[in-house]
Amino acid sequence: MTNLLGEFFGTMTLVVFGDGLVACALLNKSKGQNAGWVHITIGWGAAVVMGVFAATSLGAPQADINPAVTLAKMLAGTYTLPHAMMTMLAQVGGGILAGVVVWLAYLGHWEATEDKGLKLAVFSTGPAIRNPINNFITELIGTVFLIVPIMFIFSSGVKEALGGLTPGFGPFLVGWLVMVIGMALGGPTGYAINPARDLGPRIAHFVLPIAGKGDSDWGYAWIPVLAPLTGGAVSYFIAHALGVM
Repeated sequence: MTNLLGEFFGTMTLVVFGDGLVACALLNKSKGQNAGWVHITIGWGAAVVMGVFAATSLGAPQADINPAVTLAKMLAGTYTLPHAMMTMLAQVGGGILAGVVVWLAYLGHWEATEDKGLKLAVFSTGPAIRNPINNFITELIGTVFLIVPIMFIFSSGVKEALGGLTPGFGPFLVGWLVMVIGMALGGPTGYAINPARDLGPRIAHFVLPIAGKGDSDWGYAWIPVLAPLTGGAVSYFIAHALGVM
């Protein structure tokens, strides 16, 4: 149970900070309006670090906070299927609650923002150029370049060659990795690379009484869910073949 609690609050922490910094950059009359892509990518990297520490402190030392990571570990035998499914549900639940928190934090700014697309962008990702095949490929690649490098960071090869990581340093490297992914591969789709990060807040957007909101773009929503999960499976086979999982 503590494992699920950690994944729930870890994901919630990740998404509160991540979606909050997007709201800060996009919503009208925010003091951070127009902060830009660098603000967003650096902020998401820091959000991951905070999410990992939240999950770890609450009984989930693996700190997946991402169903794609959980899927890769399930294929590696770390989870049973029921445990993996419960973990993923906890992660999505954390994303939903995070969406509610961000809505409340920026309660005065939804009505002040006329653009419905910007309001949705606070909660979920969307493509710069809408093409399902291209968008799917981008999200899959981004997820692979998240999970496989995570396996590199914590691999036995790094431990043998470098003496391992300084205790507590790993989450900062993962945060740095997420920042680099955003700067390198995030342009086409906004880099969900995490089904819970996208689906959870999108559900919140759908159910919350957000002033002047539009639809939740469910026609696109399957891509930031299925592409990262596919990327998780592909990552397992790559990492296994390279001997780092």
